[in-house]
Amino acid sequence: MEKKWWQKEVIYQIYPKSFYDSNNDGIGDIKGITQKLDYLQSLGITMVWICPIYKSPMADNGYDISDYYQLNPEFGEMSDLDELIEKAKVKGIKVVLDLVINHTSDEHPWFQDLLQNPNTSQYRDYYILKTGENGQPPTNWRSVFGGSVWEPLPNTDEYYFHSFDVKQPDLNWENKEVREELYKMVNYWLEKGIAGFRVDAITFIKKDQNYDNLRPDGVDGLVKCTKKARNQPGIEEFLHELNDETFSKYNCVTIGEAPGVPYEQYGDYIGDNGYFSMIFDFRYADLDVASGSEWFRRIDWNVLDLKKLIFTSQKEIQKAGWGANFLENHDQNRSISKYIKEEENRNFYSATMLGAMFFFLRGTPFIYQGQEIGMTNFERKNIEEFDDISSIDQYYRSMKEGFSEEEALHFINLRSRDNSRTPFHWNNKQFGGFSEVKPWLGMNENYTTINVEQQKQDPNSILQFYKEMIQVRQSSEASECLIYGEIEPILEDHPTIVAYKRKYRNEEVVCYFNFSSEDQKVELEHSNFNVLLNNYETLSEQISSLKPYQALILQKKEAGYNE
Repeated sequence: MEKKWWQKEVIYQIYPKSFYDSNNDGIGDIKGITQKLDYLQSLGITMVWICPIYKSPMADNGYDISDYYQLNPEFGEMSDLDELIEKAKVKGIKVVLDLVINHTSDEHPWFQDLLQNPNTSQYRDYYILKTGENGQPPTNWRSVFGGSVWEPLPNTDEYYFHSFDVKQPDLNWENKEVREELYKMVNYWLEKGIAGFRVDAITFIKKDQNYDNLRPDGVDGLVKCTKKARNQPGIEEFLHELNDETFSKYNCVTIGEAPGVPYEQYGDYIGDNGYFSMIFDFRYADLDVASGSEWFRRIDWNVLDLKKLIFTSQKEIQKAGWGANFLENHDQNRSISKYIKEEENRNFYSATMLGAMFFFLRGTPFIYQGQEIGMTNFERKNIEEFDDISSIDQYYRSMKEGFSEEEALHFINLRSRDNSRTPFHWNNKQFGGFSEVKPWLGMNENYTTINVEQQKQDPNSILQFYKEMIQVRQSSEASECLIYGEIEPILEDHPTIVAYKRKYRNEEVVCYFNFSSEDQKVELEHSNFNVLLNNYETLSEQISSLKPYQALILQKKEAGYNE
């Protein structure tokens, strides 16, 4: 395997609105990120991915862009970003931005011109317009955020298409002019000095051009648009062109958000001539719901189910190329609240076990802000407390599907994207040290006990474990094996232990993770080993069992090796 610079990175995802508020307006900003670079450097981070900071009316918190070349004033000015890129570089930290090119905001000048001149606008073909029939939308497709994908274009008999929110009209990728405008913009940002992009919702850019109806799958009479508007045949032409006209001209990293791609197509996405450096696989992240976009269709799962999804993903990615490993992101709930079912077991041991289990998988690890201190889900008492448009849609859809108001609220408390968007916990002062004024989104009230300042002073904290974990991957004697080594699952039938080997040349590291609140007997692969990482302070001479939620990373010694 040819080594790539981005394989060694440890990437930290920042949701800027909730990271740190430098000017005390209740909203996190770019200067706030700059002021926390020392923290990120001390953690061991080598790259930050910043969620959208472009100009936006913030209907979907920045994923609705009204100007690709300007920053949203609430985040700061372009000079602030330039300063961040430069100061981060000095500290050995690269900057990656979000790239949102499936859709714009309805407040983008292109769409505004279309609204004002629906019949004569030069941007008519920049968006997807279709005529309705008998006062009905062109098709019965449901948007990801609920309701029809079609919205009437005012003062016409036409509708415009939106895969997501009504304020996020999809761009018409069939139009070469649109594509060229986007490529020009992508190259502008790469020239500015960013290290690359996380590419948002990219598998939605190609639609089935037949635009026909399907059998409804909900009581609303609609059907998920993903069947007709995600990962459609012909998308490969767009993705090849995007790569040729932009990414391939730079030594940049690209991380594709590519849901819906079958494993047999992974080689096209991340192979030697793939469209992206790596992609996220969401199958294990969505194991608790029947569909990532339908939270009320709950699935009961066990450790074997989780293990199968993770190892299938790892095997398929390993065959094709390189993966992006994550536990949390801005669209997911908090991992300790999801993967550790009993609240009484959500503690230092389970949080560190989870962290290490994903961190040493093959691929580039991503850490989402707050994960490194064990931030948890919140519980909101009524729908008015939610900001996330997806959560609000799921609440009302749940009740339409026959669930009670109480059940609907329970579902969205479990899966709401607001879970990961609550302001970061820097200390135990009012508003968690995030701001001196009331934040834009309600705080998780446990900031008084879960925060950076407290954990920095505790040598046995989740934060300190994350620092040690990162150091083991990045600069221990087993570093090459843990970064570049192949992965081989072991104990695949064990009901509560997840375990795997990492193998590189003559090196071997074996990783054990106990997902149980009880001791679990285990026969080790090797009797001669170095302990690289252990979330318990002591280890017996002869290991015959794993303690509750223990994480154990062992490096095999060469035969005849002496300390």
